[in-house]
Amino acid sequence: MSAAKRIAQLLGALAACLLLAAGLGGPAHALEDDGGATWRLEQPPPPEPPPGVPGSATPVGLGRIGDIQFWAPNRGLLTTSGNGSTIPPGIWAYNGRGWHELATVCGATDGRIAWAGPDEFWTISDGRPGQAPDAHGNPPPLEDNTLCHFQNGRVVASYASLAFNASSYQPMHAAGCISSADCWFGGDLLPPGQVGAFHLRWRNGSLAAEPYTQEGHAVQDMRAFEGQLFESVRIARGDPQSTPEPPPLHAINPAGVQPTFEPLSGMPLYGTNEFPEALDFLHLSAGEGTLWGAAGPQREPPLESAPGQVTVVRSSEGAWTQLLGPRTEPSGASVFPNDVVNSIAAEPGGEGAWLALDTEADSEQPSPIAPALVARISPTGAVSAEDRQQLPLAGEGIGPKGAASKITCPAPHDCWLATSQGWLFHLTNGKEGLAQDTDPAFSGLITERPTDEGVPQVAPDAPPIDDSGLPTGPPPAFGALPESPISAAQQRVPVALLSHIRTRVVKRNTLELKFHLAARASVRLLARRKRALVGSTPTRTFAAGNRTLLLRLNVHRWPTKLELKTHALAPLPTVSANAGATETVSTRLLARPRLSGLLP
Repeated sequence: MSAAKRIAQLLGALAACLLLAAGLGGPAHALEDDGGATWRLEQPPPPEPPPGVPGSATPVGLGRIGDIQFWAPNRGLLTTSGNGSTIPPGIWAYNGRGWHELATVCGATDGRIAWAGPDEFWTISDGRPGQAPDAHGNPPPLEDNTLCHFQNGRVVASYASLAFNASSYQPMHAAGCISSADCWFGGDLLPPGQVGAFHLRWRNGSLAAEPYTQEGHAVQDMRAFEGQLFESVRIARGDPQSTPEPPPLHAINPAGVQPTFEPLSGMPLYGTNEFPEALDFLHLSAGEGTLWGAAGPQREPPLESAPGQVTVVRSSEGAWTQLLGPRTEPSGASVFPNDVVNSIAAEPGGEGAWLALDTEADSEQPSPIAPALVARISPTGAVSAEDRQQLPLAGEGIGPKGAASKITCPAPHDCWLATSQGWLFHLTNGKEGLAQDTDPAFSGLITERPTDEGVPQVAPDAPPIDDSGLPTGPPPAFGALPESPISAAQQRVPVALLSHIRTRVVKRNTLELKFHLAARASVRLLARRKRALVGSTPTRTFAAGNRTLLLRLNVHRWPTKLELKTHALAPLPTVSANAGATETVSTRLLARPRLSGLLP
């Protein structure tokens, strides 16, 4: 063989290797070294049965696992809907050695978990029965429409709402915290007659509705990344469209930064003739300096649209790149032609990510014996044959445990996969050597969930504001409310829930209401003009102390009556009559002359 031919062969071999490494050739392993990690079933035993009931060490499925999240490699949580009488709905925890039941409360049909600190987290949970049906006998909705706040090994607060109201909590599908004092929860569209997606925000100790009303798309996922939250939305047929190509992702800024919501447009998602409604929402995962998004096709795309396909995008240094999808596969030969995406997890310490996949057929009619499909994708979009795996692996001696549902990676070569039937697979090389987490906040069994804040449990504890003197003419400037003493009984008596109420108009058309709460309570201010509601604040939960509500008013529909709705959520303190103490409650609203220039 001539030297020229040898050189040509060497160059050809080099070119082939480059193509394989770029994912354009055969089954070369294109990702970084996997450290010898392999997937294996790692199912915990069922919880201890009640006294007198024989137990079993045989593992069973935990039921539908809505979410699985880790604070550290040896501190993880999952939420489950339960599995019959064996596994109650609730929360399970991982301590570096194994999973165990943490809470028999706050489970959910398809719940979510948001870490707020090492010993603090939130869950989206199912509501509890007890509310009355509507006028047609329909039961109140319960799925994924309440919140539990866990802190230091107990549920410190539970939040719900009365059903069948315009302000009722909607089902929530996404949760995330920018900090322990700034957490968000998002979900379905607002009730008919309102435009936007439902949001709740926990900010500095109080929870309030803060919907995003500029678009009409349901929120499906959230991830904290570089000081912001990123939320993805499902763009569906019939949604109110703000633009021909609505932004699939929003950035939520921390408190004090405006605007609160920033739509992110121009992402490289869609192919030629592919409508946004043909692609499902982006499942999100944050890595070291990167944010990943993965979506599959929607079940019912528009008839005029090209079909959606599995699409993966990655943001690095503020720039988005499509790694898989119609822009990288112009021939239409998708890498995952008949699959949908259920979850994505960025690998810590690496640049790749894992996908949890399901077939379109199984996602429409889930089978308990479907295999779990996972695939690893490189930062260049390469997915080799070795990077596609079907769990359980051949030779493990166990049958299929359901489709891949949720996936997360707390450390390099260390990932967890939950299946649709509640089984757990662990990617491990057996060399983690994790210390056992002995934090008492994750060691005991939590069995109590406090009363739901936001749902009235007792009668109002303060008289309504007597604002009969409020004029019906031009907007007034509100002055201080006169105070009338409350006579003390000849024994210890509860103090009034509200006292020291003050009102004034600020910024020309905003009513500022200041007051003191004697105990933790839910508070809502309503403004009416005759019988019509012309303004209201969200129902907010405040701790005891001096508090403020702000209500923006319409100068052309100035209220003639104010209503302050209050409900104590903790026992009221008492005072002794013999001590000569008096408590005061404002009872009448006086008006000063109109502000100059308030009306045109």
